[in-house]
Amino acid sequence: MPPGPAVAPPGDPVGRLRRWLGAAPADPPTAADRATVDVLGLALPVRATVASLVVVTVVALDWNRVFIPREILDLGRAPEAMRYQAGVRFVLTGLVPLAVVLGLFRDHPGRYGLRLGDWRFGLVAALAGVAAMVPVVVGLAGLPDFQAYYRPMVAPPVEVLLTNLLELPAAEFLFRGFLLFALVRAIGPFGVVVATIPFAFGHLGKPELELLSTFFGGLAYGWLAWRTGSILWGAVAHVAILTLLVVAIGSVGAVGAGG
Repeated sequence: MPPGPAVAPPGDPVGRLRRWLGAAPADPPTAADRATVDVLGLALPVRATVASLVVVTVVALDWNRVFIPREILDLGRAPEAMRYQAGVRFVLTGLVPLAVVLGLFRDHPGRYGLRLGDWRFGLVAALAGVAAMVPVVVGLAGLPDFQAYYRPMVAPPVEVLLTNLLELPAAEFLFRGFLLFALVRAIGPFGVVVATIPFAFGHLGKPELELLSTFFGGLAYGWLAWRTGSILWGAVAHVAILTLLVVAIGSVGAVGAGG
């Protein structure tokens, strides 16, 4: 008989921790996930290839602001422009991939992260991540390039939160749901890394420090989606952190103006 999975001895807390952190929900690829198509000799996994092409197209359309009218573009990063952009992104990054899952793949959205998943682990991880980022956010809020980029977005906290709720969960679904799970079922856990690349490209133009850290942040969000089987907990953390950043930047600016 083949050997079973390694079990850490009772006195091995590090081994138990590693098993707990790596205990992703079992979701083996189906025949449809494994189906391939021959393209000039390339045996391409159909679903992973379609997901990759959709994501590249969406990122390109978003980067070129194809669906945003000139009068909105002229507002720059004003709050009303960001809300309009969030609405466009909700359609592009949320509804478009959902339509592909339902209409083309004929699959259940829960297999692409639209479920609670391991909610206990996800909730603890999201709260811990947000708590760890609070001092980082406070430090970043005072940096000149972050002030220059995010200051125009400052609005009452509820408005900032609503804009982020419209945009960021949909983005999480595109990158860490639709793309990530399609890739993982085709190429294994390396799909978590591959799915982070277009996410990082989507941050071009943002402050350099944020852009350089995006790949590692994207890996963390990707691992959380893989570990819990859900995009919800990464979305919670993403919304909370970006909202805190914009509110903190507004507070720093207000203090500076008052001084």
